[in-house]
Amino acid sequence: MRDSAEILTDPPPPAADARVAYGREPLQFGDLRVPLGEGPFPLAVVLHGGYWQATYNLIHTGHLGEAFRDAGIATWNLEYRCVGVPNGGWPAAREDLTLALAFLDELPVERAATVLVGHSAGGQLALWAAKRARLPVLALAPVSNVRDAVERRGPESAPGRFMAGEQFAEGSPIELLPLGVPTIVIHGTEDDDVPYPMSERYVAAAGGEAELVTLEGTGHFDLIDPLAPAFAQTVAAVRRLL
Repeated sequence: MRDSAEILTDPPPPAADARVAYGREPLQFGDLRVPLGEGPFPLAVVLHGGYWQATYNLIHTGHLGEAFRDAGIATWNLEYRCVGVPNGGWPAAREDLTLALAFLDELPVERAATVLVGHSAGGQLALWAAKRARLPVLALAPVSNVRDAVERRGPESAPGRFMAGEQFAEGSPIELLPLGVPTIVIHGTEDDDVPYPMSERYVAAAGGEAELVTLEGTGHFDLIDPLAPAFAQTVAAVRRLL
């Protein structure tokens, strides 16, 4: 069995079909992968995790994009400004995502069949974007309560530095409820990075608009690792939302 975080050190995935800029800043781009054959194809807009730190980027979620392409789903794997780059964090990441959402009509995909997919810190962004764009969302082990993360880890922690100034009311997903869109949250009970009870509390607060898929004995990165058994649940959830 692979280590839960092994996907972070895997060789890079094959190159995307195109790197599409959605703004003028160096990190305002996304890697587009489209299945072979005659389209248009449904689209998953993917937001990578990494606790909003510039140490991590969209490369590791490229493997997810390749697997989705094999399943007949196009992906636009977005980069955004994280903590550690000039002016990175919040609200820069929010501004980046706003620009990216406005660019969706320019992509060669089936715009009417679009879903947001976010992992970990990317789950926070995907849930935020779902309310703004009115798109269904799959949140994979998301940081759905940023206030709680800062309180547990402290103001100098990664979530504290990301959302400096305690802008939780405008950026923490649990404080944005209801989102008004279909939501699936998948979380493993053996997650050492984002606590599983956070998703339990989020889905309970979201009421009928959100569904929690609990994966017993599953870690944090299995949800985005095509080689992990849990990944089948990720693909199945995207298909349901589409």
